[in-house]
Amino acid sequence: MSTQNPTAVRVYLARVRSALADLPESEVEEILEDVRPHLAEMEAELGDNPKVDALIERLGSPESYAAELRASGGYPPRPADAGEQTTLLKAKTGIGGARFAFWGLVFSVGGFALFGFAAALWVRVEPLLGLLFIASVLAISVVYVARRGVAPIAELPEVIKLRDIVTSFQANRNGKGLAYFRALKPAWWVLCAAVLVIFGLLLVLRDTGAVLLLPLMLLAAAAVVWAGPKLKGDRRLLWLAVPISAFVIGSMLGGAGAAVDLIAKRSYGSGPYGGGYPPNYSDTYGNPQLMYGNQGVDNIYAFDAEGKPLTGIYLYDEEGRPLSTTRYACEKSTGEKRKVGDDNRYPRPRLERGVRDSEGNLNGYNGSRGYCQERTDVPFSAAIPKGAPVPPSAIPQAPPSSSVAPPSNSTQPTR
Repeated sequence: MSTQNPTAVRVYLARVRSALADLPESEVEEILEDVRPHLAEMEAELGDNPKVDALIERLGSPESYAAELRASGGYPPRPADAGEQTTLLKAKTGIGGARFAFWGLVFSVGGFALFGFAAALWVRVEPLLGLLFIASVLAISVVYVARRGVAPIAELPEVIKLRDIVTSFQANRNGKGLAYFRALKPAWWVLCAAVLVIFGLLLVLRDTGAVLLLPLMLLAAAAVVWAGPKLKGDRRLLWLAVPISAFVIGSMLGGAGAAVDLIAKRSYGSGPYGGGYPPNYSDTYGNPQLMYGNQGVDNIYAFDAEGKPLTGIYLYDEEGRPLSTTRYACEKSTGEKRKVGDDNRYPRPRLERGVRDSEGNLNGYNGSRGYCQERTDVPFSAAIPKGAPVPPSAIPQAPPSSSVAPPSNSTQPTR
């Protein structure tokens, strides 16, 4: 039987499956496996590409056929109002809500995996803020599933086709191997919970502001341990367990990438460029970082021959490229530092941060804000060695084609 396009048997069986949805999934699969060969033979008797209506004329509606299968197998009848309630809900809402709930789950799975990967790769909280929009879409889908159930979603054409693909894949693979992976499901839910807790603790260690996120991680860990084992009996929990699983998979891949990057940087530091390639040093915003040996340089102070500090200098390399780094300034409302741009103008104001104000109060401004001040003075004095003057002819002159000018759009810190 071809699996390229939906056939009458597959469509008919999909409706039978929906009518048996209240039974355990394993038992439903056994029932369908028993009747599938009989329906395939009947489809062959009806000729090429028979319609579902032809099967209904021979066997009755899929719902009545499911009721006969229940009676012959000794299963309890379906609740009397289930079919009527499903029909009434379809008349009221159509398939729009079911389709939104299904694709909301698909969209959420991709988004949770992507942002989990980014947050773990950089070990930062900022990428997780992107989950707010995705979580709102998922919340609408959860509300629909909680009120309507999964029966309308199971009858969507795209869901039927996906289910047929999965069934065909399972039929063409070793059943023992699939059974082995199913047996590992309890361990997977425990692993998900452990990854969520560890990831939350790492974020708190990296950024104290993430302490507000830790309770959400703990709640998600408890939710996945509770919902995972119940998926077989209540498919509505897919909208809770699957996005969390996707987030865990994404964060595990991102954590592996971060570990590889850390190992690579350490190996580069053990020798001149380690394996032959110089390390790519960058700050938290992805901008190149100035290095002196193995230490990062945040600011540069220049002095003239008399030891007088110079201000407003612009740095370029031998090819005329600006040596730009991230510029920070004080956030007046919170007392924290914030990015205001990047340029190659030095020196930058020094940011003095703490929990005290200028009067020495330990609780900060009004007991609620941190202390941050921009200092433009030079924190040290330089002793310039006195040597023989350099004749002007010994000073190399840059060719006119390589001359550069300070960028006109350099971002300056706000005061």
